[in-house]
Amino acid sequence: MLPRLTDRPREFKRELRLLDATMIVIGSMIGSGIFIVSADIGRTVGSPGYLLLVWAITGAITIICALSYGELVGMMPHAGGQYIDLREAYNPLMGFLYGWTLFMVIQTGTIAAVAVAFAKFTGVVFPWIGERHVLLSVPGLTITTAQLLAILSIIVLTFINTLGLREGKAVQDVFTIFKTLALLGLIALTIFIGRNAAAISSNWSVFWQGTWTRLSGEGIPTTEPLSGIGLLAAIGVAMVGSLFASDAWNNITFTAGEVVNPRRNIPRSMVLGTGTVILLYLLANLGYVLVLPIRGAPDATDVLSRGIQFAAYDRVGTAAASVIFGDTAAIIMAILIMVSTFGCNNGLILAGARVYYAMAQDHLFFKKAGTLNNNAVPGIALWVQCLWASILCVSGTYSDLLDYVIFAVLLFYILTVLGIFILRKKLPNAERPYRAVGYPLVPALYVFIAAAICLDLLILKPKYTWPGMLIVLAGIPLYFLWRKFSGPTDGA
Repeated sequence: MLPRLTDRPREFKRELRLLDATMIVIGSMIGSGIFIVSADIGRTVGSPGYLLLVWAITGAITIICALSYGELVGMMPHAGGQYIDLREAYNPLMGFLYGWTLFMVIQTGTIAAVAVAFAKFTGVVFPWIGERHVLLSVPGLTITTAQLLAILSIIVLTFINTLGLREGKAVQDVFTIFKTLALLGLIALTIFIGRNAAAISSNWSVFWQGTWTRLSGEGIPTTEPLSGIGLLAAIGVAMVGSLFASDAWNNITFTAGEVVNPRRNIPRSMVLGTGTVILLYLLANLGYVLVLPIRGAPDATDVLSRGIQFAAYDRVGTAAASVIFGDTAAIIMAILIMVSTFGCNNGLILAGARVYYAMAQDHLFFKKAGTLNNNAVPGIALWVQCLWASILCVSGTYSDLLDYVIFAVLLFYILTVLGIFILRKKLPNAERPYRAVGYPLVPALYVFIAAAICLDLLILKPKYTWPGMLIVLAGIPLYFLWRKFSGPTDGA
């Protein structure tokens, strides 16, 4: 077998307590998605009832997965989290495929997407930062001021996290508390002050009347009613956005080597964190449908006529705030989202490097990435992650990265939850301080729902999901090549 992390000296500093761990869960989940993706969901399902249902289903399966995942964390609370779980449940190849995909798409792709969102909203406050302001243009490569800022934000956060865990968690705690309070404030304003009678009446009249609105290349909308299988398929596609906004809760498991009493605190932080975020997301969307009609026209000139579906640049949060704050809403929401995305990326950057550290310790990543710097953090792994995420900032759009990420994420969540069944048989006597709630029915329910969503995306969004699958499969030959040239290992 490959060398186990339990056989190696404990060099990480255990400084993350329950509050810190919960802040990483909440902070890594809340980025820009909750303020944006409801527009695309609105176009895909076309009614407030189904909009809220999409978020409710997303919340349910996210919490189910977290409740199930807690068993594996309790068994193996080591740096690397999901990579370790897959390695132990299946084999080193499966662990490598996860780590490879995490590095190529999941973690770095999300970091890039969140950084680009940070830059876009900074451009609202400082107009000279934007995608139209080109700094460099050569065949095959264009760098704008927005992309440059996105890259700089990743570099700054990476540097902060190389200074030590204490610095990284301080940034996480401050930004997470601030953006959570700000989101609560927005929710309270939309629900209790900004309610719009016309929007409520409009939404109530089509509450369960699903429609799918698509825009042609000329921006002309075509709408089709939804029912039966078509409705189910639309809900599955619509969940791409909500799943993206609800992901990254598992990042806390990557830092298990630095959590105080990880067998107890990591499962608790996942449940507390995911539960808090899902509740906030549901309330935020309730606020949206109380302030804005879900249906609208793309060529309308005012916020209410554009509705949730066609909020300018998909900025539903800004559109809702503008009903309350008027012209200043864009600046207020931009600052809120800047804070939210900056804090979100701090958590993603902090956690992701721990996976590459664990892989390097197993001789399955760059050797230097498996070392800790003088501040007891994986400095080289942090900078390698920074480099690739920065490259992704200039190579793809926010939407493309979102689609790639979700399919790969779901695929490995399915395999991880299935790992609970495998390890129950493989290691029946292993210590399990926490057991999956409702085993075997609840974990099986998650696998079924997530697999159905994956199949739905493969059929209806093949342009993005099949490339995601190919990225995963490309790791198979790379695994054997890496093992061949990386030196001797202790197992298969």
